[in-house]
Amino acid sequence: MPRRLIQRYMPHPETLKRTRSLRFISHIVGDASLWVLTRRSVGNAFMVGLFCALLPIPFQMLLAAFGAWVLRCNLPLSVGLVWLTNPLTMPPIFYCNYRLGAWLLDIPASQVPDRISTQWIAERMVEALPALLLGSLVSAVVLGLAGNALIRLIWRWNVSRSWRRRARRRQQARKQTPSPIDTDSANKSPAPEADADRPEE
Repeated sequence: MPRRLIQRYMPHPETLKRTRSLRFISHIVGDASLWVLTRRSVGNAFMVGLFCALLPIPFQMLLAAFGAWVLRCNLPLSVGLVWLTNPLTMPPIFYCNYRLGAWLLDIPASQVPDRISTQWIAERMVEALPALLLGSLVSAVVLGLAGNALIRLIWRWNVSRSWRRRARRRQQARKQTPSPIDTDSANKSPAPEADADRPEE
């Protein structure tokens, strides 16, 4: 994963320090070691961020920041990935988690009505909570581990490709640059030939 691409979209430390839910851990947010971009720190950050994003709980950003501090991975990526579940994506994601949990518990899943109301949600919340929690936990673990592994593979592939490009450039540079032996031969003047027509004394 190219560092420049990640750094372009990473928030500034001061931006995270001003975030309301992270203000009281500003000393952790400002830790320079939690802003390092390596294959390990980025891979673990994706795991932490995706895991927290799929949990139907409040204070996801705070949990992601704490997880980044415990695993010593990239904090802004961990916190930023939490926004995978936002007001637009939460309903379909958590409903899929609920369906998964209902399938794992072998219970019938409730169908979503044409018009969702707060009353319907309140009535179904207690009934759906076990399936929602189980499905969300399974999805969070699977997606977090898969994201970690995928990022590490992409990072390794990108590094290998960079090394191959450098090796090709060096080979091309060697081909274009004349060797020292050829240069010395070209600089040497030809030895004077013996004058065969010169009469002997």
